[in-house]
Amino acid sequence: MSMLFYCRPSISSFKNKRDLLGLELAAYQSSNPMGKWFSGVKKFIPFGGYVKLVQTTARISFPKISSDIKDPLSHKKMVPYSDPPSMEDVDSLYEFFDRSTKLVVLTGAGMSTESGIPDYRSPNGAYSTGFKPITHQEFLRSIKAQRRYWARSYAGWRRFTAAQPSTGHIALSSLEKAGHISFMITQNVDRLHHRAGSNPLELHGTVYTVACTNCDFTLPRDLFQDQVKAHNPKWAEAIESLDYDSRSDQSFGMKQRPDGDIEIDEKFWEEDFFIPDCQRCQGILKPDVVFFGDNVPKARADAAMEAAKGCDAFLVLGSSLMTMSAFRLIKAAREAGAATAIVNIGATRADDLVPLKINVRVGEILPRLLNVGSLSIPAL
Repeated sequence: MSMLFYCRPSISSFKNKRDLLGLELAAYQSSNPMGKWFSGVKKFIPFGGYVKLVQTTARISFPKISSDIKDPLSHKKMVPYSDPPSMEDVDSLYEFFDRSTKLVVLTGAGMSTESGIPDYRSPNGAYSTGFKPITHQEFLRSIKAQRRYWARSYAGWRRFTAAQPSTGHIALSSLEKAGHISFMITQNVDRLHHRAGSNPLELHGTVYTVACTNCDFTLPRDLFQDQVKAHNPKWAEAIESLDYDSRSDQSFGMKQRPDGDIEIDEKFWEEDFFIPDCQRCQGILKPDVVFFGDNVPKARADAAMEAAKGCDAFLVLGSSLMTMSAFRLIKAAREAGAATAIVNIGATRADDLVPLKINVRVGEILPRLLNVGSLSIPAL
């Protein structure tokens, strides 16, 4: 098969004449399964003087390639379908990054669905099955609710922690380390950003820490897991003996939930399941996350708002912004004069506020920025 291929710069403006100019061919090579056949083509052209755009034509022959190339994320039912990002999408997001000098990024569950962790609000999310997450008030007032939560969370912990950072997490960390991101905020509680090398402000806390609801005592989640196991040895042995497959959409044959717990039969936790209490004051222990019905701690909310009001660009990645704690941040950034943009599959609460909305998977567009213009990051 032969085709006529045009190699032309796709970014029309640059901050300075010494920027590296990213070619469409480079992005095409990085994202297309046929890209390996371009291995001899240079990706970037350094310019020392004025930029002159020159269109060239080349005829390239491809070996026969199977047409049934599969979407690498298609086996994960929690990832909503989306068309691959177009060159226009890549160009638009590149220009958004390139024009900013103080960029704040807010990430949501759409980052983690690509790692196999389900969300709540997408078409394939937990809400679509009728699931209702536990509320802060329900957890505090009911020992039955506490047993149900911790039993399910203990059972799901092994699968939850087996999730790996996605290409989106890794690309975002690369952009952050290269100085293209000034501040990062995440709504996610899974610490996948940290494992990719970032250190975001965790707006809604993290399940990797357990906190007392009565005093300021905290302990690592792994230590709490050990305490649960010590108090419930037969129960823990029964759970851990069940089949486990980290590649499956189900854990132990039961459905995974966004916060790491799984559906589990009531007989496993109704009466005999013992929950450790605070070793300092004997108070109730809960994951150090903001449950539905609770408020983001003031110091954390203030830090996020200060970043939003002080930036010159605010980018949302993989969030529908349905929680007020997240929506108020992009609203404040816009009111302060910052440029705003959203990359998310499906509608968001702020669609009417932003001039740039890109409806693609975060993990498919962010890696392509690493091959474009001034954002290009050399391979190590």
